[in-house]
Amino acid sequence: MEFSPAVYEHCAALIGRRPWEVSRDAELLFAAQAEAFRRYRHRPVVVGVDIYNLEAEAYGAAVSEPEGNGIPAITDHPLAAVAELHGLPPPAADAGRIPMLLATARRLQNALPEADVRVPVAGPFSVAANLLGFDALLVEAFTNPAATGAALRHLAEGQAGFVRMVRDAGLGIAFFESAATPPLLSPELFRAVALPPLGWLLEAASAIMDRPVPCIMGGNTAPILEDLLGTGTGYVICPAPGETDQTAFMATMRAHLGVTVRVNMAPEITARGRWPEVRTEVDRIARLVAGRPNTCLGTGALPFETAPETVRRIAEYAATLG
Repeated sequence: MEFSPAVYEHCAALIGRRPWEVSRDAELLFAAQAEAFRRYRHRPVVVGVDIYNLEAEAYGAAVSEPEGNGIPAITDHPLAAVAELHGLPPPAADAGRIPMLLATARRLQNALPEADVRVPVAGPFSVAANLLGFDALLVEAFTNPAATGAALRHLAEGQAGFVRMVRDAGLGIAFFESAATPPLLSPELFRAVALPPLGWLLEAASAIMDRPVPCIMGGNTAPILEDLLGTGTGYVICPAPGETDQTAFMATMRAHLGVTVRVNMAPEITARGRWPEVRTEVDRIARLVAGRPNTCLGTGALPFETAPETVRRIAEYAATLG
């Protein structure tokens, strides 16, 4: 089995720095992501630490410095209502950390030609959640779904412009929309409000990039999996046990053999389990996906404190499994 760990904040640990420091400094971000690839040879290399904050910060949201080795987050939301989203122009090429991230991604691509370097792009619901706060966005989605859907479509059009920006820089994208997933958003509200702009953006992004775009969503995605597959994405993740019903998820995927699935391990086992427990978790996933092509082993976002030796052993062991 191919092993595809998701390395964001964990890359900071590999160079002995805090995630906050790495997220704000081009030299540290380059060094941390390059060191992660040197150790793990993972695909793809998604450039960033706090991958959901980039666009909202470009729109004016402030990212707060966490204590210790926490992940940077947006805690003060600059907008109060979805109506305000309509006045936002597309993210500018010189806004926030966009120039730093694009430049670092190009540098990594040049330095590591064998790596699959991607720039994170957030879905419209995730951008809106950072700008308004999730609770406020959820209330608006429930009480005024038409206006919320229209505002999300406006954000989706702006995100399509960001995708073009990434393409023009000669880079690929990794697309993330976990804020829209159940149980945070009910399957019914997802289909009514979040899915139409998401589907439009994935179709637009695939046309811009001239290939199907991966759609990364954590949470309880089994109840909305057919909806996600209907967007035409060529890559989905089966979230960790405890987030979704992995058996039901993979049963659905047996009818979609052309779509790649990354099946995530339980994060607490990956980060803190002893090796026999970790190996048992890998074996469980190998049994779950047995016989299905286009499947790889994943981790979700590797916690900062994950032991690099554990990651190395998982890769070596997964390579022995058919």
